Amino acid sequence: MLTIKTFPCNMLAENCYVVSDETRECVIIDCGAYYSEEGQAIVNYIKENNLSPCHLLCTHGHFDHCMGNGIIFRAFGLKPKAHQDDSFLMEKMEQQTSEILGIPIHLDVPPVDRYFTDSDTITFGSHTWQILHTPGHTPGGIVFYDAAEHIAFSGDTLFRMSIGRTDFERGSYADMIASLHMLATKLPSDTKIYAGHGPETTMADEIRYNPYMR
Repeated sequence: MLTIKTFPCNMLAENCYVVSDETRECVIIDCGAYYSEEGQAIVNYIKENNLSPCHLLCTHGHFDHCMGNGIIFRAFGLKPKAHQDDSFLMEKMEQQTSEILGIPIHLDVPPVDRYFTDSDTITFGSHTWQILHTPGHTPGGIVFYDAAEHIAFSGDTLFRMSIGRTDFERGSYADMIASLHMLATKLPSDTKIYAGHGPETTMADEIRYNPYMR
């Protein structure tokens, strides 16, 4: 059974997740910690619960989901993993802050450890996750899906009653709608969705109430 701890991070209220199981192995998803107290809270949680971090995962390459990658690298030696189609974003992390926020922010982040393809999986502890490619918000957006427990981490593809923006560099509304359709057909209705911003939701609620899913 998975234990999921949520850490809201940075000026954009991004959700970082630390996910562990009974083996005490864990993964860190979208470490957007920018302020020192945010990063310290994540590191303290991992250490105080005697967790063993295995992967630093990125649902996509936008800076607000990756600002804390350096904190995780310095604390545990992990470098980020992301989809290959977001390599252009992962390789210009600081430039993104100027382009999106209008001001440059220094980010001390490590290089990417590995780029995923659509056929890859994530294994830690007793769990194996599917990687579902969901372009739209970015070309390399991905959802991490645990089929055994009906849990998915949707990044900025799907929010509670909303979706991620598609007007950033190489975003695509048509791709986003196709990705949402794919999720609606692949994920059971009782799948719990942990989004990149805001509260969790379920596929049943999104299919029924989210206007973009109709």
